Amino acid sequence: MNAQPTSVEQSVTGVQVGFLGVWLNNETKLSNSVALRAELGFDSTIWGGSYYKRTGFLLTPVLTLEPRWYYNLNKRVEKSKRIDGNSGNFFSLKTSYHPDWFLISNYENQQIVSDVSIVPTWGIRRNIGNHFNYETGIGVGYRYLFLKRDGFEENDHDAALNLHLRIGYKF
Repeated sequence: MNAQPTSVEQSVTGVQVGFLGVWLNNETKLSNSVALRAELGFDSTIWGGSYYKRTGFLLTPVLTLEPRWYYNLNKRVEKSKRIDGNSGNFFSLKTSYHPDWFLISNYENQQIVSDVSIVPTWGIRRNIGNHFNYETGIGVGYRYLFLKRDGFEENDHDAALNLHLRIGYKF
């Protein structure tokens, strides 16, 4: 019998890429089943249609803090499945901020409105070999838009969707 309690790792650092961005992240152990994920990256947007000369593309910075509860670690160990690199199923509270520092776009004079979102999310992470992993998650939450900073009369809010599929490399 294993004398060590089943636990998330003390610290996991990696980089992930997905269809709409690239992110550098670190997960730090808070308890045996909870890790705090800090992430710095770029989210992207793609748009197009008959009103545009070409398909538009935009990258904007995003800062994220996300406590994650890995709820099935014991079950994975009992079934002799890997939990290294925090491989498991999780519930999280993804809190993201898009500052209006700068953006990268193939169109000139593009702007973004800063926002903050809080999205309860369910997801999974699995390992591919020793350093690679994949992750997917889904959640619906709340987004607050800082419109006054850009000349509007009032700030606004709406629903936020977190739907992600990422491939990652663990350092």
